[in-house]
Amino acid sequence: MPKNNLSGDVEAALNNLGGRSVVLVGLMGAGKTSIGRRLAEILGLPFVDADHEIEAAAGKSIPDIFAEHGEAHFRDGEKRVIARLLESGGQVLATGGGAFMNAETRERVKQRAISVWLKADLSLLMQRVLKRGGRPLLENTDPEAVMRKLMDERYPTYATADITVESTDAHHAAMVSEVLRALAQWQAKEQERNA
Repeated sequence: MPKNNLSGDVEAALNNLGGRSVVLVGLMGAGKTSIGRRLAEILGLPFVDADHEIEAAAGKSIPDIFAEHGEAHFRDGEKRVIARLLESGGQVLATGGGAFMNAETRERVKQRAISVWLKADLSLLMQRVLKRGGRPLLENTDPEAVMRKLMDERYPTYATADITVESTDAHHAAMVSEVLRALAQWQAKEQERNA
């Protein structure tokens, strides 16, 4: 993308945000952390990874939290941490795959942020998640079946995000440009929708 368009998109995106956060949602492997980091840098905003903040608050890794306390305990902590993070002002916040499934969290995000769903297909997600361990929901004999089930359960809820961007195998810079462009055009599209 030419530099002049990029700066125009940055300015428009920041105007649309008006001090709110960008909250990235989607399944594990969709690129929330890698795209979020680059997006934050371009926008001049802090980048925050909710999973890292949860681990810091708990003093243990997410796999350990799941193993020792179960998923319900993890989700409760996740909801509290995201609520606290959203009080911190403008930032790019990458959330865990299940965070947006909580109605309270979705409402908080709606009040304080613009949500962006990084939507990816199954083959891309599997290609990415199998490269890295530490994903408690995939610790079983058929991770692809689990991922397919998560897609069926979560995609209808993710679809309620303010913006949807297809996550592809394109270079990260191209994906960041797509998200930035969507943020820059968001206000006009919102006005069309509400007209």
